[in-house]
Amino acid sequence: MKLFTTSTIAQLDRYTIENEPVSDIDLMERASMQMADWIMKRFDNSYKIAVFAGPGNNGGDAIAMARLLAGQNYQVHLFIPELGKGLSPSAAINLKRLQEQVLAKITIFKETDFLPNLKPFQLLIDGLFGSGLTRPLTGFPSILVRYINNSGIKIISVDIPSGLMGEDNSGNDYDSIIRADYTLTLQFPKLSFFFRENDACVGKWKILPIGLHPQGIKETETRWHLIDRESVLSIRKERKKFSHKGTYGHALLISGSYGKTGAAVLAAKGCLRSGPGLVTVHLPKSGVPIMQTALPEAMVDADQSEDLITQIPPLDAYAAVGIGPGIGKEAETQSALFELLNRSKKPLVIDADGLNILSVNPEWIKLLPEESILTPHPLEFSRLTEKAPTSFELLNKAIGFASENRIYLVLKGAYTAIACPDGNCWFNSTGNPGMATGGSGDVLTGILTGLLAQGYSPLETCLLGVYIHGLSADLLVSSMSMESLLAGDIANNLGRAFAAFDKKE
Repeated sequence: MKLFTTSTIAQLDRYTIENEPVSDIDLMERASMQMADWIMKRFDNSYKIAVFAGPGNNGGDAIAMARLLAGQNYQVHLFIPELGKGLSPSAAINLKRLQEQVLAKITIFKETDFLPNLKPFQLLIDGLFGSGLTRPLTGFPSILVRYINNSGIKIISVDIPSGLMGEDNSGNDYDSIIRADYTLTLQFPKLSFFFRENDACVGKWKILPIGLHPQGIKETETRWHLIDRESVLSIRKERKKFSHKGTYGHALLISGSYGKTGAAVLAAKGCLRSGPGLVTVHLPKSGVPIMQTALPEAMVDADQSEDLITQIPPLDAYAAVGIGPGIGKEAETQSALFELLNRSKKPLVIDADGLNILSVNPEWIKLLPEESILTPHPLEFSRLTEKAPTSFELLNKAIGFASENRIYLVLKGAYTAIACPDGNCWFNSTGNPGMATGGSGDVLTGILTGLLAQGYSPLETCLLGVYIHGLSADLLVSSMSMESLLAGDIANNLGRAFAAFDKKE
């Protein structure tokens, strides 16, 4: 799925109006019907609903929803604050239609009036401000938003929570943003939905299609994308009947140190379950019996050291190399990574302590083979560059870093973002908070290394790897708690995740 900035979405609205063709008021009706239908499927008409509508088309959507809900015997009260600006033409038409319906109460109030009594209501629809907002709310709008937030009523926002901006909220006042329980976003999620600091405002969000013109979407360029099922279905390679283990590549994982052999085991398990023909793990001598007992399917290559990674084996036999899980930052291990960077001619997968070593030797970043894959969480990435005050700024740094160094940067999080060397960025749609457990990143390193070994391109590896990693965890928590999820569970469940493509699970 393509994602767009709010200004581009507005252009697609206009394209649809001109080329479908459809009138602005009819496009508004289409959107309002989708949102009203969503509400009616989840909340019966015993709910008393307060609807707050601002002057723009976002308010017009809310007014149309009030009419549609009132027509289905919901008790609806529409509140329109006077904000120094008249209603948009389509919003005004919808207000007239609501007045003619004579089913909903309507209150127009100004700053000097008492704020509406919200105690009788169990549901509130927020249509005060839309995605075109460019500055923080102040004055009366800010007072109204704070009042709504303090009401304790369940809030559903139209397209975007009032006060939230579509992309960059670095200068915003979070006390002056609606804190929605649900956001019904029209056609496309807004980029700001993918950032940690906005989660309390957006709540659970649902994409509702409103039929924006497919040709307009196809022709409009964007660097923002969402990884969904269709994305990865087009990537996944079918296995041939007469293939053999040599067909699917030989992966090398360089991982582990004394006390952290578990990281090597988890990475190797993720690698094996992702489908390469052969997996070899280079690890300290002390880890060899552990690895061969835990995973007899993996081959081992013992380091000369009992406790550390101090050397890099010959690389010619391997189709892909991953390094980092559990290796530590000892001087000898740093030297081994430096040796790998100088010897490898193919893209590498680097995670965990591999990234931490790069952060203390930043000049080595220039040695990375082109199209290598780095998989930091935000703190690890901040060590590689510098801290950023917001997630949006951090993401832009990641995109710049990937472009400058011609690598793929997998910025792990709730919506893992893949920053590409060509400036494109992909957000992942799978995964859940149960993955916030030690070792889940090690499993991802193994998956990525295994996919790369099979001949997937670095971009395909990233897209399929993060999606299948998150999908495995999603399938698990459908039948178990997030609290009990372990990284090993994610690796063990990869078979079910791959099978879900075929079963449409």
